[in-house]
Amino acid sequence: MPPDDTLSLLLSGKLHGIHRLDLTADLTSLPKEIYDLADTLEILNLSDNQLTDLPADLSRLHHLRVIFCSGNRFTHLPEVLGRCPNLEMIGFRTNAIETLSPAALPPGLRWLVLTDNRLSRLPAEIGQRKRLQKLMLAGNRLTELPEEMRELKGLELLRLSANRFEALPDFIPSLPRLAWLAFDGNPFSRDGREPVERESIEWDRLDLHEQLGEGASGKIFRGTWHPEDSPSSRDVAVKLFKGGITSDGLPEDEIAASLAGAGHAGLISALGEITGHPDGSAGLVMALAGDDFQALAGPPDLKTCTQDIYPTDRHFPFAVTVKIAAQIASAAGHLRSRGILHGDLYAHNILWNPQGDCLFGDFGAASVVPAHQAAALEKIEIRAFGHLLGELVSRIVPEARHEGRVEELLALKDHCLCPDPQHRPDFQQIASFFSYL
Repeated sequence: MPPDDTLSLLLSGKLHGIHRLDLTADLTSLPKEIYDLADTLEILNLSDNQLTDLPADLSRLHHLRVIFCSGNRFTHLPEVLGRCPNLEMIGFRTNAIETLSPAALPPGLRWLVLTDNRLSRLPAEIGQRKRLQKLMLAGNRLTELPEEMRELKGLELLRLSANRFEALPDFIPSLPRLAWLAFDGNPFSRDGREPVERESIEWDRLDLHEQLGEGASGKIFRGTWHPEDSPSSRDVAVKLFKGGITSDGLPEDEIAASLAGAGHAGLISALGEITGHPDGSAGLVMALAGDDFQALAGPPDLKTCTQDIYPTDRHFPFAVTVKIAAQIASAAGHLRSRGILHGDLYAHNILWNPQGDCLFGDFGAASVVPAHQAAALEKIEIRAFGHLLGELVSRIVPEARHEGRVEELLALKDHCLCPDPQHRPDFQQIASFFSYL
């Protein structure tokens, strides 16, 4: 329903009993009628209003688990959030937040999104939020992380791109559950980077057709490319970026990583960078996957947090499972050889067909790896691969003749998920495993 209708319904008392409220109505303060929902409201989305603070008694919403306030005018994270007894997920993307008080961090915090703000430091107390799984800090002014973050043993996803780090904090590779990391767009990640050859593709050489998909960084369309030096056109995929900063990083870093990582059959091939867009938008032209390809899974939601969502009827023959896993391991190993950490090795970034052919894409979280940390950072990507392998194996169609080999896959999965990163295999060893399986 339109935003103004939602506000009208709230003010008239007609939303009693709802669990989620999405309220965008140019608000500068919260209507008191919101407290009439206290016995049921769990998710509150106040994004794209004009808010600068939240009421000191917001904790009266005692069932509140999730709050989103992106696109407002906050300069601080309201301390009342820390007093909300059941609050787990906080999203304040694209505000003007400069200060983060430890009092604003609820004890049960699992998911904190502060992308595209003005933070220059984090409080040491963040290391006490032991349930924290997902921390998104891209597009701030951070130069360091508190040492106390070593204690975040449950942290699985960390975004540090487009900040001001001169070095990657040394404790990050040792975090036992970290599987998805992005840090490009910092001074240390750009120092010594090899220049990437960029094929320029003029906007007026492209025709756009229907939208194929959408991710954190942009929208993807089916397109037709009319190369200047060729009499024939080519069907392509065209990605247009949404803006200057995404939850994962900067468009220019994604483009550079896509082009630098090209050259493997298991990757979606980047063909060139778009120039001359009338709105100045950044864009990337890629090879178009066949019509029989589809996303392997959907992205995580508020309930799963960091776990992809598969269709309930999606199952694989043993041979298809092995083929998918082997191809993704090979593609990730290729990126490793190019000095690139993909940072988002997830099923929702993989296209596949029923024969088990697959294409790994979406370089929005990719990072150029410092040479001296390459081996350690690879082990983070290995853990992500372990999650993927576990998901695939759990969906194998039972076949008695493959039981022993399934056990071998499960053993590899456990090896990849080892809490001590140093004891995980590398992609070269995983490739050898699949070659003999």
